[in-house]
Amino acid sequence: MRSITIAAMLVFLSGTAFAQGVPATAPPPGGSTTPAATDAAPPANAPAAAAIPPMTGPQILISTSMGDITLQLDSVRAPKSVASILRYVRDRHYNGTVVYRVVKGFIIQMGSWDANVKGRPGHAPSPLEANNGLSNLRGTVALAHGDDLGASADLFINLADNTALDHRAEDTGNATGFTVFGQVASGMEVADAISNVAVGDHGPMPGQAPVDPILIKKVSVVGEPETPAPKAPAKKKK
Repeated sequence: MRSITIAAMLVFLSGTAFAQGVPATAPPPGGSTTPAATDAAPPANAPAAAAIPPMTGPQILISTSMGDITLQLDSVRAPKSVASILRYVRDRHYNGTVVYRVVKGFIIQMGSWDANVKGRPGHAPSPLEANNGLSNLRGTVALAHGDDLGASADLFINLADNTALDHRAEDTGNATGFTVFGQVASGMEVADAISNVAVGDHGPMPGQAPVDPILIKKVSVVGEPETPAPKAPAKKKK
């Protein structure tokens, strides 16, 4: 079993920076986990991996340049997180961004960066909902967050059972872990293929950005009619 711990947290942007836009040299609101991964042999009496419980809520379709991934969201266990993600989807926040972080055997991450390493600002952060009974198991999707625990559009798909990212049992409140808000319903083979691409430094996290950008062409709510994009205001004739 792969043992993964959190080595550090990226700095969360101030409210002023959030309101004015995201500088290309800093991570967008929501931040990210920064893991230190080590390989370790599983103990002889290691328990079987826990199962992911059924989830109730809408589905979203992530159309990437390497294929489609459908996520089943859990609006019962993570209602505020799901509401925030759906708002980003309907606002077309993800369209034209990239999978900006790939850590083989750990996660792939996307949300607010484009291929030119330009970040996109988001709406007010959603609160941590990590204490919801869900675990960061392979195939689940969770929200990245900054030091203040608030999350924006940045999400990651777990490629392994990353239970070190779960809410800690000794935390009687809700101040640890990363909110699992859904799971991959179809397209896990696409996520696995993305995890095998060559990575380099052209991204917000050195050494973890795909060398050839993996475009998020479109993210939509499955079965929901898409609202037409707002038209640009007509130019006044001189």
